Amino acid sequence: MIGFALRLFFIFKFAPYSGDTKFYEELARDWLYHGVYGLFVRGQLSPVDMRMPGYPAFLAAVYAVFGRSDKAVMIVQAVIDMGTCVLAAAIAACLAPASKRRIAATVTLWLAALCPFTANYSAIVLTEVLATFLTTFALLFFVRVLGDCSIDVPLPSLERRTLFYRAGLWMGGGLIIGIGTLVRPEAPLLLAAAVFALSVRWWRRADWSKLALAVSWMAAGLLLVLAPWAARNAITLGRIEFLAPRYAETKGDYIPRGFYEWTRTWMVQFGDAYSVTWKLEKAPIGIETLPDSAFDSATERVRVESLLNRYNNELNMSPVLDHEFALLARERAARHPMRTYFLIPVYRAWMIWFTPRIELLPYSGKLWPMGEKWRGNPADFDVTLGYLILNCAYLALAIVGAWRCRRNPAMTLLIAFIVVRTVLLTQLQTVEPRYVMVCFPVILALGAIALTVPRRDGVSASHANPTLARAAS
Repeated sequence: MIGFALRLFFIFKFAPYSGDTKFYEELARDWLYHGVYGLFVRGQLSPVDMRMPGYPAFLAAVYAVFGRSDKAVMIVQAVIDMGTCVLAAAIAACLAPASKRRIAATVTLWLAALCPFTANYSAIVLTEVLATFLTTFALLFFVRVLGDCSIDVPLPSLERRTLFYRAGLWMGGGLIIGIGTLVRPEAPLLLAAAVFALSVRWWRRADWSKLALAVSWMAAGLLLVLAPWAARNAITLGRIEFLAPRYAETKGDYIPRGFYEWTRTWMVQFGDAYSVTWKLEKAPIGIETLPDSAFDSATERVRVESLLNRYNNELNMSPVLDHEFALLARERAARHPMRTYFLIPVYRAWMIWFTPRIELLPYSGKLWPMGEKWRGNPADFDVTLGYLILNCAYLALAIVGAWRCRRNPAMTLLIAFIVVRTVLLTQLQTVEPRYVMVCFPVILALGAIALTVPRRDGVSASHANPTLARAAS
């Protein structure tokens, strides 16, 4: 009840708004009331595929039951988020030694229920709550499967009924990931992490048949869920699309890839998305809003200013102008390849993870210079600093917990999932910390392991694969 009360506090105290919210709400309304999954373009309702249909379907279901009420959506999301807390507790129980499972699950449940980072996403109409629930459910499924030593039994020794059960088991994992993909298009990254974990476990030639069975049936389950969406796109839009477009564009939209390529050579701050990326073709972009890292010389600054002035004159990123930004991006990458392809992604990953996570709250998130910020607005400074310390504490505990249960066969999956997702996020056109929120149930579960499992017990999970345990030692 305390965790649910925290979510209600965020709902009725803050209830922020996001630019993506209007798209999801309009898609849900048009689908529910007009029977078309689309948007009104120039006064005409047109089918689109710019967003996956899972979250609009969720909104439409809530609207059908409770009417068009954002508060109703948020309260339902709060209930779902509490369910995510229970799933996180179950993951912790799977990772902990048998004697510590109950206490690890209890501590995880409290950590997750009282985590303000996940709780405040209940108060906004965005995909994060539903995506986090489905991702955590899928992770729990695979953690339990990987903790079962019976999956290592060679296929030729299995009875036909057991073999069918094994195939159905892997297909079930693919189905869960497929449902998650209908909410967020990057959900198949979890499938990639699962395949990697199984490849590490079954790297010997004798195990390749088991690996092939698992991969093929997981892929089948994923495609089975996505097939209706792809068929709808083929019939309605004339093209087969299993996922939403990367840039959420509609057919015929021009995507300024050159401009995005240029921003990826310097953008590492979430705030730059507001001052640059999200202003594109909506508002002027001033040269003064760019950080010094966007220029390698005074000459380059003048060149960028000239390009921005041309854009600002018409608020239009034409193909010709976009091409010039692309040339600039390639020149910067050629001059500093280490910076472009390694340092910038590392900085982005750092900013994604080590952040105060106040993007949904009415606080600046700025701490420097510390004395000036504290004197200017003590409340803003204190909340920002407190959230940053809390975030760092969660991550530090998760690292300790991961080390203590490192011999658990599921740890390869969890680490691979976090790493693969982080790497992908460093390649997007913006730096948005909210996209790692789906990882936080795992972070909190590992943090609970650090708090409840002594070091001497953490390295010996009773349910771990003996072969893997010997290899790890």
